[in-house]
Amino acid sequence: MASIASAEPIGATSALRRLYVIRFVFAAAWAALLLLFGSELTVGAKLLLVLYPAFDVAAAVVDARSARATGPVKGLYANMAASVLAAVGVAIAGTSGVADVLRVWGAWAIVSGLIQLLVGVARRAMGGQWAMILSGGISVLAGGTFIRSATQDDPSLTALAGYATLGGIFFLVSAIRLSRSTPRA
Repeated sequence: MASIASAEPIGATSALRRLYVIRFVFAAAWAALLLLFGSELTVGAKLLLVLYPAFDVAAAVVDARSARATGPVKGLYANMAASVLAAVGVAIAGTSGVADVLRVWGAWAIVSGLIQLLVGVARRAMGGQWAMILSGGISVLAGGTFIRSATQDDPSLTALAGYATLGGIFFLVSAIRLSRSTPRA
């Protein structure tokens, strides 16, 4: 029989696993929609671009609520703040053009990647976090690439779909790894 103390981390791990699967599905669907409708910076594309960091805020809120029993959530609060700023920044940058959207998205990818890396390191004892650590590092590199691509003659949003897809895959891998590392009650 599991004690109450051990049931909390198992419940938090289960909630985190579900959240990671939801994040994978969202990222895959979002990327597909961006590829279909994001070749031009239309109203629909702008809404999609704002939706991604807004969803990240909602996911961080859910994560923070479930993580309170297992450890500090300061990194998740920092992620919420960065993602709120990114959503607002992308909305504003969307009025200026693709290059400005890529600059804002790149800055957000760098900041949120660093936060994700730090949260993953803090949670590594939980299991399934190596993919989050790797994803955070890749996000930092991708952010720099987005900022650099904003200087090209004809910048494109399509790289954002690849970024979201790869991030979603890392969430799925972490969900699978959490499933394997979670002791059964």
